[in-house]
Amino acid sequence: QVQLVESGGGLVQPGGSLRLSCAASGRIFAINAMGWYRQAPGKQRELVAAITNSGSTNYGESVKGRLTISRDNAKNTVYLQMNSLLPEDTAVYYCNAHFVVAADGALPRDYWGQGTQVTVSS
Repeated sequence: QVQLVESGGGLVQPGGSLRLSCAASGRIFAINAMGWYRQAPGKQRELVAAITNSGSTNYGESVKGRLTISRDNAKNTVYLQMNSLLPEDTAVYYCNAHFVVAADGALPRDYWGQGTQVTVSS
């Protein structure tokens, strides 16, 4: 059973920083891409950032230049460094592992974390 465990959310003032982490555990052979999505109250879930196993990255337009995604393939862990946070960054942030090949031979599939709250407020 593959699980994603997120950490690092919390309350921060505008202009502040937070670092989110997400570790995938279980019998994993490979993960094609990992990323972060967020969902604010009354809004659809949106892409924040994603990174492939070769290091290619993709960012949502609203976070470019402020948030940085990175990945440790050996640890099956993805990080999101969030700087210059704005009140509109307030949301539940979800970790995603895309096209996970498990060692048990099951068909590749996506997994989601349980979500971590990020609140940007003075």
